[in-house]
Order: sequence, then C-alpha cells, then structure tokens
Amino acid sequence: MEHRLLQAFAAVADHRGFGLAAQHLMLSQPALTKQIQALERELGGRLFTRGRHGATLTTLGEALLPQARDLLSSTNEFTRRAHQLARGEAGQLTLGFGLSSIELAPRAVAAFRRRYPQVHISLEDMPSTTQLDRIRSGDLHVGFVRLPAGGDLRQQVLRRDRLAVADTTPIPAGIADWLNGRRLVRLARAKGPGLAEQIDQLCTAWHIRPGTLYETHDLQTVLAMVAAGVGPALVPASATNIAPPTVILTALEEPAAVWDVGIAWRPTPRTALTTNFLTVVRDELTPA
Repeated sequence: MEHRLLQAFAAVADHRGFGLAAQHLMLSQPALTKQIQALERELGGRLFTRGRHGATLTTLGEALLPQARDLLSSTNEFTRRAHQLARGEAGQLTLGFGLSSIELAPRAVAAFRRRYPQVHISLEDMPSTTQLDRIRSGDLHVGFVRLPAGGDLRQQVLRRDRLAVADTTPIPAGIADWLNGRRLVRLARAKGPGLAEQIDQLCTAWHIRPGTLYETHDLQTVLAMVAAGVGPALVPASATNIAPPTVILTALEEPAAVWDVGIAWRPTPRTALTTNFLTVVRDELTPA
C-alpha cells in the first residue's frame, strides 16, 4: 500500500473535506479525489461519504483510520531514522583507547555526544596493538593509539607523550645512573605492551637495567603504590592527569622516551558516522 494514499486518507479525515486536505497536501482536488478512489478500490469499500458539509467517514473509514495513522507514524519514524543513520547522526560507534589517551578519548566522546546525542558509543580500554587489529577487522571504528599505526590505516597525531619517572621526591641529576639497577613498580607488559616496549627502548639507549619491585595490571594502581612510598615507576608523562597529588612526575628528555599519540581508522569503508567523529576530534583535540 502506497504511503501517499494513506496520507491522503488521513488528511481528508483531519480536514473533513477534500478542499482543505488538497491544499494541505499541495495537490489539486481532482488529484486527491483520484488517490482516495484508488485507495478505496484497493481496500474494497468506501472510506468517505461526501455531502454539502464535507466528507464524513464511513463505518469502514472509522475502523481503518487508527491503523492508518499508526502505519503513517511508523513509516515517518522509519524514514527519519534512516536519514539520521545515513547522515551519521544515529547508530553505534565503537571506540578504543589506551594509557596515553586516557584523557583524550573521554574529551572527544563528551564533545561528540553534545553534537550527536542519538549515537550510542562504546568506549573500551585496550592496548594499541589490540585496537589496531580490531580496526582492521572492522570491530572498531576509531582507536586512540600509540603511533605509527601502519601503512594500511589512516592516522592523525594528536599529541606527543614521553616517559616520566614517578616518585614522591624530586629525582636527582643523572637520572640514568639513578635508574640503573633500581627496582621499579611496573605495569604488567600484557596490560601495557607499548609502554613496556618504550621502557625497553629507553633502557637500551641508556645502557641501564632497572629491576622490578612490584607488577600490577592497572596504571592507577602503579601510581597509588608510588604515592604510598613502595617505590618509583616509569609511566607516561600524561599520567599527571590521574596521579595522586603526592606523586612527582619528572619527564625524560631523551628521544628514546618519546612517542606520538593519535587516532587511527580504516580508510574504507568510510561511514558518515566515522566521518562525523573524526571531524569532532579534529575540532576539539587537534593542536592549533
């Protein structure tokens, strides 16, 4: 059954006549009459009785009008929803983030929600390597990752992070000598493989071998143990945003201690939803 015929039926019922209904639908009255006649033929009965006072619903018309309105409402909602999905204003957006983007990702999500409140967002904490695999498989739309991401993915740098020594007292001069052989509180390699690899690169560059005092699977726990005086740790300098006030972070001025943080996504298929999110990220997080 054609949507326009149901619209014609409802309009004539609402306006109790063909003249005003035709004006409402921006049709000529003869064209509207033909639509009603076509609908009546399809349904097998008269919907209106026409007289000097307009058009009156027949018993058949009265019985069918509520369902016709329901069908119109459902069709209109379907069309509205389809347009929202096509424009990237609704749907499901899956995102990943890691240690170095623990502050960036929530900011981007909050900004995106303000613009597109109808989009449901899933944000999951996982290592960059896992994010990149899931982006390639299509399970993630966008990931906040340690860069570079690989030539098969698109990427954009959002900021630069670096290793920092976390302790409750200022670090003396000669950080390399101070770290060499010192036992550290560490984030487990399985939880932060990128961080562990960066620490390995630093140790190789400085020819040092710090030990392990304690290992945990959560960065905030690492910082809490530092704050409790258990021992120092090597953490991302961006962790200053979540560090307890008694923890002092000393950033390391060493090329082997530096990495880029940004977003990565598949170049195809590029949906309107992904495009909208990337636009928000660039507007809100890209350095001026």
